[in-house]
Amino acid sequence: MGISIGSIKPGNSLIYNGEIWSVVDCEHAKLARGAAFARVKLRNFKTGQVLECTLRDSDNIESAFIEKRSLQYLYRNNNIFHFMDLESYEDLVLDTDRIGDRQVWLKDNLEITGMFYENKLVDFELPSTMELKVVETEPGAKGNTVKMATKLAKLETGLSLQVPLFVEQGEMIKVDTRTGQYLGRA
Repeated sequence: MGISIGSIKPGNSLIYNGEIWSVVDCEHAKLARGAAFARVKLRNFKTGQVLECTLRDSDNIESAFIEKRSLQYLYRNNNIFHFMDLESYEDLVLDTDRIGDRQVWLKDNLEITGMFYENKLVDFELPSTMELKVVETEPGAKGNTVKMATKLAKLETGLSLQVPLFVEQGEMIKVDTRTGQYLGRA
C-alpha cells in the first residue's frame, strides 16, 4: 500500500522503484492549481547512492519498516566486515561497498546500531562521538598560539585529522563521527 507524499519527512525509510531508501532531506510544495509534490534527497541503503528527485502522489511509494538492533563490530577479513548481534550472538557480514568511507571509524568491539530490513542487515549507524587514541603526531611548537594552530594527527583506526598543538601521541581524544572533527580530550 502506498503512502502520501505529505507524510514523507527526513529520517523515514521508503521503498521506491523496488529499492530501500532513507529520506535525507524533503521539501513539500504546491503550486497554484497543480497537484502537490515533494522534492526529496534519498540515500540508498544498499549502495549508499544519493538521489535527488521529485515525488508525486501518483508515484508508487511504500513505507519500509527498518528494525534497529545493537551490534558489535568484530573484525575485517579482506573486504568483508563481521558484526555480532548482541541479542542472538549471530554473526553478520557487510562488504566494503556497503560500508564505504565509514570503515575508518570501525575499531574492534565497537558497539553500533544495526539497521535490518526483512531480518537482513542493510546498514548501520555509528555513535555520534567516539574516543580514539592518537598513534602518530608531530610535537607541538611552543609560542605558536597567536591563532588556533593545528597539526595533523593519525588515530588508531587509520583516520587522520587536524588537532590542536597541545595534543600528544598516546592521548585519547573525542571525535565527531558525522563531521570528522576534533571535539576535545577524552
